[in-house]
Amino acid sequence: MKVLLATRNVKKLDELRRILASSPELLKVELVGLDDVPEYAEVPETGLTFAENALLKAREGAKHTGLPTVADDSGLAVDALNGMPGVFSARWSGRHGDDRANLELVLAQIGDVPDEHRGAAFVCAAALVLPGGAGPANGREHLVSGKMGGRVLRAARGEGGFGYDPIFVAEGQTRTNAELSAAEKDAISHRGKAFRALAAVIAKTL
Repeated sequence: MKVLLATRNVKKLDELRRILASSPELLKVELVGLDDVPEYAEVPETGLTFAENALLKAREGAKHTGLPTVADDSGLAVDALNGMPGVFSARWSGRHGDDRANLELVLAQIGDVPDEHRGAAFVCAAALVLPGGAGPANGREHLVSGKMGGRVLRAARGEGGFGYDPIFVAEGQTRTNAELSAAEKDAISHRGKAFRALAAVIAKTL
């Protein structure tokens, strides 16, 4: 059984593959990415919530490929920025996917914020859409979410992870997400929580 993860982000693919591999009932699921299927015009992320964007991408993938499709939208919500960058996390600096520029802009924007007010959370919404229909009422769309609370540091630390990981320390941790091993991060991350919930849905649905 092939399942499409509607992303070209290799690290996201690796992350979901690790989570699927930890579920015995999902060992026969082959996860492929957008680079593994015929190219189609990807829908712009026009939703105002993580859930809306995840469903948009999953619906398009299922429609164009005929495969059960998983998609996620996730980002960093900073308390001092009223929950931003939020859904704009990947393009906060104006250039989509420029992790370093995005990270540095957030640091600059909250540079004068005291440590006790630098709370933040990573949020993830993940969707599974089955081909042949749309709408949650017919059981062909499923949506889950995950959240990881923590705080934003004043400077980046660590070489692992991606995105805002080098400036984020999760609750109960002393190391940034970029200093954790892949397994340590998966165990507590917003995406890990959402993908594990979605893995249970995949096992039940497929």
